[in-house]
Amino acid sequence: MAEMTSRELVRRTLRFEPTPRLPRNLWTLPWAESHYPDELAAIRRDFPEDFEFPQIRYPMPDCVTGDPYTPGIYVDEWGCTFVNIQAGAIGEVKQPLIEDYDRDLDRLRPPDAWLRVDHSPVAAACEKTDRFTVSPICFRFFERMQFLRGTENLYVDLIEQPAGLRRMCDRIHEWNLGMIDRWAATPVDAILGMDDWGSQRSLLIRPALWREFFKPYYRECVARIKAAGKSCFFHSDGWIMDIYEDLIEIGVDAVNSQIFCMDIEEIGRRFKGRITFWGEVDRQHILTSPDPQDTRRAVRRAAAALYDGHGGVIAQCEFGMGARPENVRAMFEEWDRVGAEYAAGRQA
Repeated sequence: MAEMTSRELVRRTLRFEPTPRLPRNLWTLPWAESHYPDELAAIRRDFPEDFEFPQIRYPMPDCVTGDPYTPGIYVDEWGCTFVNIQAGAIGEVKQPLIEDYDRDLDRLRPPDAWLRVDHSPVAAACEKTDRFTVSPICFRFFERMQFLRGTENLYVDLIEQPAGLRRMCDRIHEWNLGMIDRWAATPVDAILGMDDWGSQRSLLIRPALWREFFKPYYRECVARIKAAGKSCFFHSDGWIMDIYEDLIEIGVDAVNSQIFCMDIEEIGRRFKGRITFWGEVDRQHILTSPDPQDTRRAVRRAAAALYDGHGGVIAQCEFGMGARPENVRAMFEEWDRVGAEYAAGRQA
């Protein structure tokens, strides 16, 4: 098969069509940048990225202070205060902004100025690249609700469903839709959503509650994205087997999920060829292993379950805390071999 651009490579993958190799995407945390700068530079050189996330300079509200990846206090653009004890990672909210809905909800100040920013520079960035372009800003509900309300409070709210909960979520949703509309008016290929929905073994809430409360919000976001002719990419950590079918139903094109938390073979039997698996390789045990062969075996297992040479898989992992550069390299090498084997089989 003739050489094709990164953009067409990803598009064909999303359409479940044959490609000469799998698309590549590497996520990094500042920890990797500071601990393995030379190795990371070599990986990026040897395995060129097929994705690009065009950047926009958003004005920072007065409330923003600190650095999200530095030990200490960081206040984000919504006014949520994070406490961080580990360099290179993001901290946690210990004191929620909204402790009482009646008293505090009026204090909620989404960064609405971001919705008025001129996004025309994105067009120039997309014009200059042949990579597949994705919005760097993502729509999210569950995590933003946790940041604003506090995780324990939110779980109680989801059971008791006070009126303030819905009002808070509607405010978040309104902002999400506004940001989707801004990026949908640019030439990016895809718009990103994210919420970490899984623990190690199950969904964090009952699937029925997820469908009743959250799915309608996601459905409207994805519908807005698809109406603009864009693909929808979605990230969620943990065990999310129970909502794959829902993500497919509402039109998500690619999901970044921790497939090694689940039964990969069952995922393949039920969902292969219906949604693109945008990685990833287990970053808890495999990418931290002292033996790169563990990574190669993991890739082969995922390939056997999810890949048949007709798209549907993106070679992706996160180079984060504890990961070894030799394993990240092995991941890309092995997926390249898998792609080459299927391409050779088609040519034979």
